[in-house]
Amino acid sequence: MTGTLPTRRLGDLEVSAVGFGAMTLTQTPDSDVERGTRAVHAALDAGVTLFDTADVYGPTGGDVPGGYGANERVLMAALRSWDGPLDDVVVATKGGHTREGLTWWIDGSREHLRTAALASRERLGLDVIPLYQHHRPDPRCPYRESMEALRALVDDGIVARIGISNVSAGQVRLAAAIVGDALVSVQNEYSPLARGSDPVIDLCSELGLAFLSWGPFGGLRQAKSLAQSLVQSLAPFAEVAAERGVSPHRVALAWQLARSPCVVPIPGASRAESVLDSVAAATLVLTPEEKARLGLSVEKPMSASPDLRRPR
Repeated sequence: MTGTLPTRRLGDLEVSAVGFGAMTLTQTPDSDVERGTRAVHAALDAGVTLFDTADVYGPTGGDVPGGYGANERVLMAALRSWDGPLDDVVVATKGGHTREGLTWWIDGSREHLRTAALASRERLGLDVIPLYQHHRPDPRCPYRESMEALRALVDDGIVARIGISNVSAGQVRLAAAIVGDALVSVQNEYSPLARGSDPVIDLCSELGLAFLSWGPFGGLRQAKSLAQSLVQSLAPFAEVAAERGVSPHRVALAWQLARSPCVVPIPGASRAESVLDSVAAATLVLTPEEKARLGLSVEKPMSASPDLRRPR
């Protein structure tokens, strides 16, 4: 790594305080893979060590180049074409969705999750997947069954750690009870425009889990218009950004980092310039006055006690 960033805990690992959401690398059929590769290299140069992908990320369906599994392939090709060491890089992928063209379905069955994890491991070219995340609860499948399937993936040496995504606080507690210490993270949407996961963040802090925030700028459609959205509905963010001479996006990420020591935003980027702006948030320290203006209170340090990982 040519750069260093503050780190946060991910189970037994330390990862960069700001990660890289790879979904935008293959978001559309005309995605510029070369530009995306430069963005990945810029992230690595800056010290980013956490990269997030999923088997269904891609512009089309079908397990063919450019389709199902496309994002995993493109991300790994970009990582491996970098001229530096990848020893500290953590690749996180997800399973639990299926896809037909542009239509996404959900399958949380034991059979699907095992098949999906094995396929992801092969596409990533790894002996063990560092972090495997359950993409979304399946309303047709008991959540306990999905969690038991994930625990089996760890026991069988297919994955090293487990994350869950798009979940409620109750589902976090159930997952912790079944998956045990192998559960290290929760990935939910969180941004100044979407704060519904505040209770989940507090629970993650209590249980010693990392909270990976997706859509940290309000989602893909909101990201480009974040400045206007903040001016209209969340004026303090725009004001702090203007006073600091930085982008509203950087303030939005700094706000999340200040929210709790368990939060690790994973903004998406397909341009090196966007990456550099995002990672700069890791060292943008908000003052107590700015935190108060942005609605933050003092957060207790994230627990390191394994006993707190047990649901109450």
